[in-house]
Amino acid sequence: MVTQALMDSWKTELSNWGRWGKDDEKGTLNLITPAKRRQAAALVKDGFVVSLARDAATERDVDNGNPYEHSMVSVRDAASADRIAVSFHGYAHTHLDGLAHHFLNGKMYNGFLRTEHVTMEGGATKGSIHNIKEGIFTRGILVDLPRLKGVPYLEPGTPVYVEDLEAWEKKAGIRISAGDAVFIRTGRWARRAQVGPWNVGQSAAGLDASVIPWLRQRDIAVLGSEAALSVVPFPPTSQITNPDDYLPVHNFVLVALGMPLFDDCQLDDLAAAAAARNRWEFLLTASPLPMVKGTGSPINPTAVF
Repeated sequence: MVTQALMDSWKTELSNWGRWGKDDEKGTLNLITPAKRRQAAALVKDGFVVSLARDAATERDVDNGNPYEHSMVSVRDAASADRIAVSFHGYAHTHLDGLAHHFLNGKMYNGFLRTEHVTMEGGATKGSIHNIKEGIFTRGILVDLPRLKGVPYLEPGTPVYVEDLEAWEKKAGIRISAGDAVFIRTGRWARRAQVGPWNVGQSAAGLDASVIPWLRQRDIAVLGSEAALSVVPFPPTSQITNPDDYLPVHNFVLVALGMPLFDDCQLDDLAAAAAARNRWEFLLTASPLPMVKGTGSPINPTAVF
């Protein structure tokens, strides 16, 4: 059972604040060392590439309140031009959350005050997505929970526990280690294709709050999921009451661990490619838009086998 008191104690005991210096703005991306990148590059065997992103969703729906807006600016004999606009945070569009995206008790990762460093007028002057301009290049791991459980998808509201993650490691013959990018597949998009859209902000399979110490122990560099990582709503075993913890795992890892997050990934194609090769590790690459004061970016992560 995860109580609010336990969550609050983890914010101190498991914190990465100061681990890489008091001015650090990269957080767990510091775990992706040159040696880790060389290890990741060596995973490329047949050169097959698969995207981990959804196509840009332009239709408004119960799970997409802010569709991509795409319009043509000009079409001439020799060239054409268009314009794209999107509010990408939320539950519809594949994006990368920077460390300025969430706060706990008024502070973001490494103790920077929200009131000083993230404002409507000035944007994010600390923890912005610009700190990831060089991109992410590391070992990727797929955790395919529907495959583990022998179902096409997990039902919304299904919590994922440490024993599930370790059962997958055993089944896949891999071990999640420091500097990895780990992607949690729940089968959200497979379910949507079968039964239609639903309000993912109110009901989604995802990680239970009890997984948090395990994530810190394994020193994962970045996490990705098909929604916003946390199970919604809270399972009966949860007694979390602080409004800042409304997505307990998602918000905790961003702020206390300094871990960027890939939200709303489309992992069905990755699952098919991994299953065809019986290989659940791959080279993961992703580069956000270099928005100097942005809190995140639309993203198209790719896996290379």
